[in-house]
Amino acid sequence: MDDVATGQIPPPASPERAGDILRATREAQGLTIADVGGRTRVPLRHLEAIEASDYATLPSSTYAVGFAKAYARAVGADEVRVANLVRAELGKIVRRTPEYEPYEMSDPSRVPSRGVAVIALGIALAVLILVGIWYGTDLFRGGATTSGSAAGSVATVAEVPSPTPASPAAAPAAPALETGQVTLAATDEVWMRVYDTDNKTLYLGTMKAGDRFDVPRDAKDPMINVGRPDKLTVTLNGSNVPPLGTGERAIKDVRVGAPAIAARLNGAPAVSGGDAAAEGAPGNASGTP
Repeated sequence: MDDVATGQIPPPASPERAGDILRATREAQGLTIADVGGRTRVPLRHLEAIEASDYATLPSSTYAVGFAKAYARAVGADEVRVANLVRAELGKIVRRTPEYEPYEMSDPSRVPSRGVAVIALGIALAVLILVGIWYGTDLFRGGATTSGSAAGSVATVAEVPSPTPASPAAAPAAPALETGQVTLAATDEVWMRVYDTDNKTLYLGTMKAGDRFDVPRDAKDPMINVGRPDKLTVTLNGSNVPPLGTGERAIKDVRVGAPAIAARLNGAPAVSGGDAAAEGAPGNASGTP
């Protein structure tokens, strides 16, 4: 009231939204949105959405916080405060959903192929035919004998030992893949983060088409967060592995160590790890869904 009486105008309140803080800090330094994009490698459309607090256009709440923190670091703002404001704004407008969801049964790598089903059906029919021929031939041979002979014949057939499955030791030894080299290669621009079970970052950034990253063999249970797994090819000792995802959603905490990839190469689905943190990492235009 004293300010009004003396004709003084009180200073404007500080911005309450994370986007307002970031935009004001950027403009105070004379930077353009493109300058921030060059420093963070975050797509301009995502930076503009953050400034406008339009988080619905971002891939997920995790990426929204990560992009905002990267923006804050680039312009020298308080990234902890910015991250907390973004989380508070997200809590008001969206409901959080898990960033990783198990693959559905429509995933071709988890459903037996039509060829395998046809072969299995053929084997079953062949077994039924052979059993029918065996019993039929035995009955024809014993048609003129007494009922006692027939009973003896049936007993003889019943005593025929069934074939035993081959011993596991007799099977050819599988190649030692669990200590092999896992390589991640980008087919298009894609953002990803690779880290171990202690949340130590092994790789963080945007890969361009043709870029490759060899997962360290001595890494402790390495895992990956990636926005567009369909733009990432995985090989184990040079052998192609089924994609980690279809690209319809980002994946998080998926193991990419040699044992997990070897299991996936043998038909097992991608395995999710623990609740490792995925925040604090920027994305790119093609690396996020």
